[in-house]
Amino acid sequence: MPIVDRWLLPDGIEEVLPEEAARIEAARRQLLDLFACWGYDLVITPHIEYLESLLTGAGHDLELQTFKMIDQLSGRMLGLRADITPQVARIDAHTLGAEGPSRLCYCGSVLHTLPRPLSTARSLIQLGAELYGDASSASDIEVMSLMLETLTACQVEGVHLDIGHVGIYRGLVQAASLDEVAERALFDALQRKAVDEVKVLTAQIGQASLAAMLCSLVELSGGTEVLERAHALLDGAPESVMAALDDLSEIAQTLSRRYPDVPLYFDLGELRGYHYHTGVVFAAFVPGVGQSVAQGGRYDDIGRDFGRARPATGFSTDLRFLVERGQVARGRRSAGIWAPYAEEPGLQAEVAALRAAGERVIVALPGQLDGAAREHGCDRILRFSHDRWQVVALVN
Repeated sequence: MPIVDRWLLPDGIEEVLPEEAARIEAARRQLLDLFACWGYDLVITPHIEYLESLLTGAGHDLELQTFKMIDQLSGRMLGLRADITPQVARIDAHTLGAEGPSRLCYCGSVLHTLPRPLSTARSLIQLGAELYGDASSASDIEVMSLMLETLTACQVEGVHLDIGHVGIYRGLVQAASLDEVAERALFDALQRKAVDEVKVLTAQIGQASLAAMLCSLVELSGGTEVLERAHALLDGAPESVMAALDDLSEIAQTLSRRYPDVPLYFDLGELRGYHYHTGVVFAAFVPGVGQSVAQGGRYDDIGRDFGRARPATGFSTDLRFLVERGQVARGRRSAGIWAPYAEEPGLQAEVAALRAAGERVIVALPGQLDGAAREHGCDRILRFSHDRWQVVALVN
């Protein structure tokens, strides 16, 4: 291989240089502290696991996004994590085994075989929070509120929130007794907002009222007024559908009161993550960006494959993308102190004391003169004067 090729990285895999790395790390610390203030405990999951563990529960949809390899010790298939959420669900269901509600958060790198739509990145820094053990809409509201606070902390501007509920479509489809093929076709047509196709597919349903309700999902999108229209158009729907609408109404009222400056957009035909989400789904968008900056939803019973079904709701975001969209500073850090290369009595003790006090101290290497101090971002220098080591301003 030519030497020049050794510098290349795979498509979608990027290194992070000092300035950006400092901003990302500042955001990571700030946000994990924010999560801790809300009662969320940090967990750290492994980068690699047995494949069957990664692809259970919510991980089923991740198979094509997961890099796979053979474990040389056991001969079993391993996978590099493409999503941390299933791992955290295992911790809650199997490892911790808490009886009541539990709150967990995480931040770590994930790797995708292919980039997300409208993106080129395949290596992400996934940050998120999960709330287990409570099936009420209060948990959904808490998680959505925490997501909005996360975006505010990163100074992401122009946020608007898209909200849906997969339980509405699921309840109507079950009542209509559609077979798997018909349901898949209708699902695809709804996602494309293909009104004519939806009408043709629902015309095969024996109950005209259910057919009309399913057709109405294409048009039930907009502000909070959509929920009033939905209650009228879906009147007579199964109880689970009306309960889902009531949950959305409660969420709309609470979020509008807490975050009056955040526009809410409801789309009852939005079925993002339909195969594993069970209730509310939501995503945050900003102007000029075609993909969400953060997203989440409810996925009850996610722990079933790990031996204990638990209600769950949560959100996640790509920390690096969030920092790029926001205005996160690199954190407060004063310019450094330049220390000479010497073995003078007391020098090492003084350097250690300064570092313990939070100062950034760079010790010169053999042959380096004081003139190199500014190149390393130092504005002060450690000198021996009047029988003691002193920090003095670096003069030109």
